[in-house]
Amino acid sequence: MSGSLVIVGLGPGSSDLLTPAAARALRAATDLVGYGPYLDRIPENISGQRRHASDNRVEVERARHALALAAEGRQVAVVSGGDPGVFAMAAAVFEAIEIGDPAWRELDIHVEPGITAMLAAAAEVGAPLGGDFCAVSLSDNLKSWETIERRLRAAAQGDFVIALYNPASKARPHQLGQAFNLLRTIKSPQTVVLFVQKAATPETRVIVATLAEADPALADMRTLVIIGATATRLIPRTGRRPWVYTPRAETGMAR
Repeated sequence: MSGSLVIVGLGPGSSDLLTPAAARALRAATDLVGYGPYLDRIPENISGQRRHASDNRVEVERARHALALAAEGRQVAVVSGGDPGVFAMAAAVFEAIEIGDPAWRELDIHVEPGITAMLAAAAEVGAPLGGDFCAVSLSDNLKSWETIERRLRAAAQGDFVIALYNPASKARPHQLGQAFNLLRTIKSPQTVVLFVQKAATPETRVIVATLAEADPALADMRTLVIIGATATRLIPRTGRRPWVYTPRAETGMAR
């Protein structure tokens, strides 16, 4: 087949954090496919380049459309916020390939990584992901809340730093509070909790709290919530927000 498909990570928001390789892939595409607000982040400076916008909750349908365009010989870029392999479009594309037209498996397909939200959020506050960490999406659109609770409990018992994606939406205003309540049964009340809204943009807002006082109303879908491990600590600064980091070594381990 003469067509190709690249799944491109746009990064967390600022155009400065779009990788040069991702920018080249966007410029080379004849067709851009993606969620409308993500396509709006890409300057319209390529003559003849077509845009195919769709709603936020039709990922597999969007992937099928992109694959069909590539099968017709188009050079297609599927755009995704952050990194396309983290709770995003890369998995949707490969899901569509697995269950779709066998010919799609012969297409020239690759993934162009981007900076995911938890990395951008961590960079705003220091190095909270300096030790072992995990990421959990609180969205129950594609998995049950029981599964989410089981994974949160396991992460808390393992003393991982936990990055919470999709912490809240208009349809799910209560789930972050439920997650906090579960974590409070396992972790110390003094556990560091970070709310980082709109990371890597001029509108970035950071709130440092403890698990005991963390208010779920502080989060929206543009917020990344980080729950610290036992070792996560603050470095106070005069008149400024403290740095937050998780040491690389366990207490008592030689360095």
